[in-house]
Amino acid sequence: MQKPEEIFPNIFKIAGRLATKNLTPGKRVYGEKLMQIGKTEYREWDIYKSKLAGAIKKGLKEMPIKKDSTVLYLGASTGTTASHVSDIVEDGGVFAVEFAQRSMRDLIRICDQRENLLPIFADARQPQEYAKYLEGTKADVLYQDVAQPDQAQILIKNANAYLKKGGHALFCVKSQSIDVTLPPRVVYEATIKELERAGFTTLQTLELDPYDKDHLFWHGKK
Repeated sequence: MQKPEEIFPNIFKIAGRLATKNLTPGKRVYGEKLMQIGKTEYREWDIYKSKLAGAIKKGLKEMPIKKDSTVLYLGASTGTTASHVSDIVEDGGVFAVEFAQRSMRDLIRICDQRENLLPIFADARQPQEYAKYLEGTKADVLYQDVAQPDQAQILIKNANAYLKKGGHALFCVKSQSIDVTLPPRVVYEATIKELERAGFTTLQTLELDPYDKDHLFWHGKK
């Protein structure tokens, strides 16, 4: 098998496919392929099941999530992308917020196997609800993937509460959840303006088609 090429910290390209080192060797999260190369096991990162993987494939220029990062992940769902973030931050941690009970059950199962992934059952629109879990911790990176019409305000509230000064935000903008009557690019433009009015600097934007239709991946800095 082709030698892994590290394209970002703990993120690899193997035979043209994205992968992360498996923090829990021998265990899968969502049926992904496991690859043993030398003494290291890698998990294939499916670009059609993870918007972060799709953004990397589409040309993400900078990856703010490092090996020692603290990440606040809003909308962790069943843990597909969160598990790969857990692989990346081997010396850091991920606070994974999810509000859907069914998704939370799956997320907890994954977190039980990963010491650096903490599940938080809470509403991302109410950031004060999980202050007790962060215990004063400030995140290096805020990652958001929620299907709410007030997505930008959710990001702004959480960044004000928990993101370090100079911290980065990675935001999956779901245009159809914000306003299904408007063209996606009109929604994207309005969302970016709202974030910039709140003090963010836009570093890069990527439309995620064909991996995720009507989604924009936004990378910004506080």
